Amino acid sequence: MSDAIAKTAPESGSAAVQRCIVPACAAAFGIREQIYVCPRCGGPLEIEIPLALLKSGADLRERWQARAASHDPRDRSGVWRYRELLPFDGDAPVVTLFEGNTPLYDAPRSAKYAGLTALRLKHQGCNPTASFKDTGMTTAVTQAKLLGARTVVCASTGNTAASLAAYAARAELQCAILLPQGQISPAKLAQSMDYGAVVCEIAGNFDDCMRLISELADVPSIYIANSINPFRIEGQKTVAFELLAQCDWRVPDHVVVPGGNMGNSSALGKGFDEMLRFGLIDRLPKISIVQAEGSAPLAHLFAALPASEIVADAALPDEVAPVADPRTLATAIKIGAPVSWKKALRAVLHTHGNIITVSEQEIADAKAIIGRDGIGCEPASATTVAGIRKLVVAGKIHTGESVVAVLTGHVLKDPDYVSHYHRGTLAFETVTEQGAAQSVPIVGAFRNAPEKVAANKAAILKSLESRR
Repeated sequence: MSDAIAKTAPESGSAAVQRCIVPACAAAFGIREQIYVCPRCGGPLEIEIPLALLKSGADLRERWQARAASHDPRDRSGVWRYRELLPFDGDAPVVTLFEGNTPLYDAPRSAKYAGLTALRLKHQGCNPTASFKDTGMTTAVTQAKLLGARTVVCASTGNTAASLAAYAARAELQCAILLPQGQISPAKLAQSMDYGAVVCEIAGNFDDCMRLISELADVPSIYIANSINPFRIEGQKTVAFELLAQCDWRVPDHVVVPGGNMGNSSALGKGFDEMLRFGLIDRLPKISIVQAEGSAPLAHLFAALPASEIVADAALPDEVAPVADPRTLATAIKIGAPVSWKKALRAVLHTHGNIITVSEQEIADAKAIIGRDGIGCEPASATTVAGIRKLVVAGKIHTGESVVAVLTGHVLKDPDYVSHYHRGTLAFETVTEQGAAQSVPIVGAFRNAPEKVAANKAAILKSLESRR
């Protein structure tokens, strides 16, 4: 049996459907219909799993735990190990790179910085292509194989492109990625090229790329793999299962996530909700989303909601005002019109969480503090620790509560950012009220620049003494 493509056991039935999340519509569609939004009302779709057909939660926990010691390719994946809650039958050609299985780290320095007694970091940057995208791409590309697609395509700020390119290579599918020209980390672009993708650099931003993706949705041979695809979310929701297993099924008080295209927060919300409905947990963690100040359409919408609407059963707004020119050095979340905003907002409201913004300075310093815990992440990931610090100050998170921050990408996704921060050359280009471009230096509070030292023992000892 190939490590890349395996056959699933018939453990999750074909009774699953694609359901429109708009309450006034709630239309259901077949699990193998190649659609991305509701054909009737244009609303977002999600996969509805018939949980009533499964065994008890206790039985599932035992089965999932036993699989952790298995050598079956499906069980070595931190996604397919939880296949009872995935919408695939026994004939699905599973495309896997053994994604998931990512660490949950204690982070004492980050906790102290944020004002907490303790803080844990769920590092999704430890996936095969070094970002959280892999947990969703394994299910999306498996679905593409089932549908007989010849080409998989995505718009990307870098991580989605690298992940899709890798999984398409494993599945022997053509891959095309649309990137905003000159706005992608060279490290992420290098991954996509190395995995054999057709790289299309578009004059515009990520939202322009997404517009073009939507125009390709009606081509039967092409399968779209952005987070608008509900099968992407199915894979990503398993991060919630894995996290709770790592916590010995003790639910954290808060789970904090970066906010870009909003697939991650949408998936975690769905995963926690399914566990609650199935009796695997007895309460939900509060899900909070943190966005960069210059790229924060959902945070602006959340701040404008009347208090009466910030409840779990409130009707969701019809639209979010996009940010026409999103700006942030955290390029993974440089998105002005997130496609999954409605699902993400629903998850936050349902769990009584928050959506806030952090500045470029706050992101940069939080990233450096995470590094002092021996944990490397890309800039977008650090919005979580920066946001937790603000939420603690605001009294939204209390010092002794249990908090998990999700890190979405590895430090080597954007090494230039790290080097510029510590050398004191990091700067953020913003726009003045008069419309003029302005470069704002970011002065790192935790800089650790290289030092020129003479080639002798005394000079080295002196340097070490000065750093104590």
